[in-house]
Amino acid sequence: MSSPRDVDTPHFAVVGRPNKGKSSIVATLARDDTVHIAERAGSTKSTRYFPMTVDGETLYELIDTPGIQRSRQVLDWLRAHCADAAARPDAVRQFLLEHAGQERFADECHALEPIVAGAGIIYVVDGSVPFGGDYEAEMEILRWTGRPSLALINPIANSDYVDQWTAGLGQYFQTVRSFDAHRAEYRKQLDLLTLFGHLDPEWRQPLQRAVDVLEADRVRQHQEAGETIAGLIYAGLTVTVEQAVPEGAPEEPIRKLLFTRYQRQLIKRERGARARVEELFYYRDLSKSEQGMAFEEDDLFHQENWYLWGLSRKQLLLAAGAAGGVAGGGAGVVVDGMTGGLLGGLATLAGSIGGAVASTRSVLRHADDIAKWTVSGVPTGGTRLAYGPSRNANFPFVLMGRAMQHHRAISQRTHAVRDTLKLDEPALDWLEDKDKRLLARIFDDIRNGKRVSERRAELTALLQEWCQCVDDAARS
Repeated sequence: MSSPRDVDTPHFAVVGRPNKGKSSIVATLARDDTVHIAERAGSTKSTRYFPMTVDGETLYELIDTPGIQRSRQVLDWLRAHCADAAARPDAVRQFLLEHAGQERFADECHALEPIVAGAGIIYVVDGSVPFGGDYEAEMEILRWTGRPSLALINPIANSDYVDQWTAGLGQYFQTVRSFDAHRAEYRKQLDLLTLFGHLDPEWRQPLQRAVDVLEADRVRQHQEAGETIAGLIYAGLTVTVEQAVPEGAPEEPIRKLLFTRYQRQLIKRERGARARVEELFYYRDLSKSEQGMAFEEDDLFHQENWYLWGLSRKQLLLAAGAAGGVAGGGAGVVVDGMTGGLLGGLATLAGSIGGAVASTRSVLRHADDIAKWTVSGVPTGGTRLAYGPSRNANFPFVLMGRAMQHHRAISQRTHAVRDTLKLDEPALDWLEDKDKRLLARIFDDIRNGKRVSERRAELTALLQEWCQCVDDAARS
């Protein structure tokens, strides 16, 4: 992958030995999940450029380079062709001119070319292996270039040798930092950019600009994510499907058809909301990741996940009571008897549509109902069947729980991570009781068509605030 060079845009060559996490560093700092990352050493065979772009503006650029493998031979050549320290950068240029196109030093030339062209240096080592003197040759070569540089210690397996590396690297690099490409939250990424701005006066202003833009972009991401989740919940509370039934025609096949159509609509809307959140946080390739995502629509059909994403029995009773459900309001409460969670209740509903489930508590009736059926006549004869909107008090909480859990995982995930996205923790445990009661009232009003615009705006504002708080929680 290549891109045109802009001399005014800071660009950094990420260099080091094969399989030390260079591509992971690039993916994280460029926020690009299309960067190829493999466990096999030497998977990067050529120089690849990854710009960090926001709203069409390239803020900086990361350059993924092949691993340095013949540093001693290169350093021997440089020393043989250089008379004094002042001539060292010229010696590196001469090395590139003489060995361009040669297979023997192809990787070394690919790594050095962008540096000689003006890139800063990010030197990457693995903090889980011991420091060795054999690394000093490649570090010396980088020092010969005369370019601003810093070293990152990437603890791939553990941090056992970070102190060793810090001491050794400090003899060659102005700045040394430990940086886990798989776990570094976004603030630490911005701190690294600020640090680079101190290494070269020419970079200070553009990198401060980059930090400012990325901070504003982060706010926008959370705001739009909250709006997207609010839209999903609104749809879950208002979606209705309907179908005309000719006079004399059996209703049961139509009911089953509408049930399926309703289910598909909800799945489609949730899938679309997830895709939008992933897009907001610059994930372009999650669907093609090596191990995929452990967050499929089929998870909705497992009873054990119902309380994982929604409210517990006790929480739901309290929330529904605040919304008028206990007193016989419009919200039917699902607590017991679920055979599949959010949409799993529809599976039972398909076989026993409209049946009430006996319960000792009025608040627990209609345990298998997600939405309600409406039958109306049509002027030309026959009837019109409608399914929806949702009357289940836990339904919007489960939608919200799943969406917020997904948002948290996506927003805190670095772009270097390639393993399965796991969403298996209680989703709404952080909500206070007053928040649950407020949400129940908001959901009930939307469900019943009361103050809909006002309530939707209130819901959006709450979700935006909670999305923003995810970063604060990650730093604490």
